[in-house]
Amino acid sequence: MPSHQLREFLDKVYLKYNRREFIHPDPLEFLWRYSCTEEREIVGLIASGLAYGRVAQILKSTERVLDVLGPAPSGFLRDVSLKELSGALAGFKHRFTTTSEMAAILKSASILQDEWGLIGNMLGAFLSEDTYHNALDRFVVCILEGAGMEKCSMLPRPSLGSACKRLHLFMRWMVRKDEVDPGGWEWISPSVLIIPLDVHMFRAAGALGFTGRKTASCAAASEITESFSAINPDDPVKYDFALTRMGIQGLHEDDVFRELFA
Repeated sequence: MPSHQLREFLDKVYLKYNRREFIHPDPLEFLWRYSCTEEREIVGLIASGLAYGRVAQILKSTERVLDVLGPAPSGFLRDVSLKELSGALAGFKHRFTTTSEMAAILKSASILQDEWGLIGNMLGAFLSEDTYHNALDRFVVCILEGAGMEKCSMLPRPSLGSACKRLHLFMRWMVRKDEVDPGGWEWISPSVLIIPLDVHMFRAAGALGFTGRKTASCAAASEITESFSAINPDDPVKYDFALTRMGIQGLHEDDVFRELFA
């Protein structure tokens, strides 16, 4: 299929599914509670970091943390010690993510916010010096070092070969701005983003012929992003939410494609 026809098709999917009413249930919904970028990047770090496992539990766990942080998470984190934060989060656990891990990551992010104004400013500085892949890895390392950790369940390092779906999801939320993605980091171009590769996107990309790989790997995410970039170089992840929403809504990708092609 010619690229202009494929883009027309993807734009139809975008118009049909990229709407606020389809966000729930998705941890992205928590970011829309806040209008301030400083708050959104903290909330986004929590919501994306916990976005593994059953969606009902993801929402419950994210809500549990936000209940502790109150209406102004960044201000709360600035004024609380790590010990006090750990005590406030006592008993929290989301699969592999523990109380101590959550507290350490959040306190580290808060300290970096104080230093940089926004943690997105730090990432922007890294991007001015390095490739997207390396800058993102440095971004994660800075948060982990501040937390006194080499690795954690919430923030995988791109350099270790993971598809880093949750990290790329966080980036999509904070960089893009439309009816679904709230944005905030305007100084980072959507053109550099990588597809957050989950099972729904992997199936959709396979149906579109964007990948023939057998697993949703880092290489598959890059390959799929390159295919989207050939169609929309300024915003290759524009269609992510809409395409994945089809699967989440219980629709089979091939059936929807036939409907929209008709």
